[in-house]
Amino acid sequence: MNDAPQTALLPTGLYDLLPPVAEREAEVTGRLMAVLTSHGYERVKPPLVEFEETLLAGAGAAMSGDSFRTMDPTSHRMVAVRADMTPQVARIAATRLGHRPRPLRLSYAGQVLRVKGSEVRPERQFGQAGAELIGAEGPAADVEVIAVAAEALLGVGVPNLSVDLTMPTLVPAIAEEFDIAMGKRAALRAALDHKDTAAVAALAGRAGPLLTALVSAAGGAAVARPALAALDLPSRACAERDRLGAVLDGLTSIMPTLMVTVDPVENRGFEYHTGISFTFFARVEARRGALGELGRGGRYDAGDPAMPEPATGFTLYTDMILSTLPDMRLRRRLLLPLGTDPAIAASLRDPAQGGWITVAALAPTDDWQAEAARLGCGHVLEAGRPVPLRERRS
Repeated sequence: MNDAPQTALLPTGLYDLLPPVAEREAEVTGRLMAVLTSHGYERVKPPLVEFEETLLAGAGAAMSGDSFRTMDPTSHRMVAVRADMTPQVARIAATRLGHRPRPLRLSYAGQVLRVKGSEVRPERQFGQAGAELIGAEGPAADVEVIAVAAEALLGVGVPNLSVDLTMPTLVPAIAEEFDIAMGKRAALRAALDHKDTAAVAALAGRAGPLLTALVSAAGGAAVARPALAALDLPSRACAERDRLGAVLDGLTSIMPTLMVTVDPVENRGFEYHTGISFTFFARVEARRGALGELGRGGRYDAGDPAMPEPATGFTLYTDMILSTLPDMRLRRRLLLPLGTDPAIAASLRDPAQGGWITVAALAPTDDWQAEAARLGCGHVLEAGRPVPLRERRS
């Protein structure tokens, strides 16, 4: 029996990213962040770990069940590893940047860790890139964050992009108007998320016909919008419907080709959101063309719960984005034979001269082309110029 440790074994849901995927992820993340920067979102970098009572307060409370906890040996206080970066950015905005004029635009990118994955998405550590718009409460802010996120995703080449809009406060407004018992609301919420109209009718009482009509209203924006307009909604729900209409108009004006759908009752993953929320989807070929969730966002309350300020934002998942993209064209690798002039090598790496990746040989050989192939280079420097491996000097 071999009792040697399996040094390559990793915990479930954790993976090594190897070449060229790790480089590809870094390149895609950089391009996403460049779009956010171009729209005025300034980058912040929160720590990986925070005190538990800080990280899991306010909007962070929704991530409590997903967060790893441990004892900090220095302070002897409980700390938690971030499972999502949005609450951290909200904290920074309310404290370190509380003096800055609003609206405040912040962006971020980094890794998060969760206690468990899901059947659809088993990864427990993955990259996030996103932005938060804090201190703006009108529908123009909702439009901006959706449009900026869509621009970033389209800019890295995501095909067949669509965004699904939802209103997490719509059902609570109806439940309150029709006096649905608090004990039934969680079950009703689950039935709506699963589009189980029979269970909805059984749980909702007098509100059953209205809620089942909301389930049926889901679909493309051109179909969902008139279906929602035909419903007799309570005043609070009417306000949410009107705001949705303003957001749809804004998106049509800014991004007329973006595919937009509406699901008025979807709530999964939007437990702490307070207004218009959204999810981005695209086809994932590695999953047989199934829709993959590339990111999500929406409106929430930032800052001190006693004095919240309006905010909206989004988080994009870099691993899912990569799964939708065609193979990235990698920069060309060039083998430099032993003794190559460093000045020549530097000029070849210059983007103006082709931006080659140069791999310097560290020992002599009788066949530089064979050595280039062994080291994964498609070219070798011969007589001062890059030569493809298929081409030999005569």
